[in-house]
Amino acid sequence: MLPHQRPIAVVIAAMSEEVAAFASLFDGTPVLDGPVGGHDDHHLLDIDGATVAVRRSGIGFTNATATVAHCFHDYGPGVPVISVGTAGGLMHGVAIGDVVVGDRYVNLNADATAFGYALGQVPGMPTGYAPDDRLLALARNADTEDRVLAATIGSSEVFVTEGRARLLRDAFPTVAAVDMESAAIAQFAHVHDMPFVSVRCISDLCAPDGDEFREHLDDAAARAARVVHDIVLGLTA
Repeated sequence: MLPHQRPIAVVIAAMSEEVAAFASLFDGTPVLDGPVGGHDDHHLLDIDGATVAVRRSGIGFTNATATVAHCFHDYGPGVPVISVGTAGGLMHGVAIGDVVVGDRYVNLNADATAFGYALGQVPGMPTGYAPDDRLLALARNADTEDRVLAATIGSSEVFVTEGRARLLRDAFPTVAAVDMESAAIAQFAHVHDMPFVSVRCISDLCAPDGDEFREHLDDAAARAARVVHDIVLGLTA
């Protein structure tokens, strides 16, 4: 395999635990040569002759946007981008361990309502961003015993704990899960015509502090990774 072969997908995770959970599911051979960028060196896996690129972005909008921009620069607009990791459960009925596949992405930070925009809408952008239909279908059909829900993912630069969760439930009643990266990547993918989906497992229910998140981080990362594993295998078929 050529070291600069165009990948069939780019997988972006914010944290090392989330990268490791995904990479550990493959027996692919690491490829040391390839473009670099973002927080870390670009990790490439050779999976039955197909290349999958994996990047750790770091947490937050700016890190996520910088990483997907590197991917666009390296590979162009046609390569599917998959965000994988953990999220807080916002909507009532969502439980720890559920895997939420975003069927819409909203920027919870955006408020230009004074100018007639919807809450969560960045001026000049749509009210929400849609995933790629094929990636969404592959995620929903993943072979897993975990509950997989297709629902709205909202993203915020603020880690959502109990008090903020109450406000967000009122303002964004359709948002099932909250993270700190998906909407940022979704906006870049929308502007640059990149197929995109985000897969997030619920690690906490927006508790008063971060203890619940830390307790369930590894398990939630593994559950989300299993769904993305099946998306990638579907892309190789």
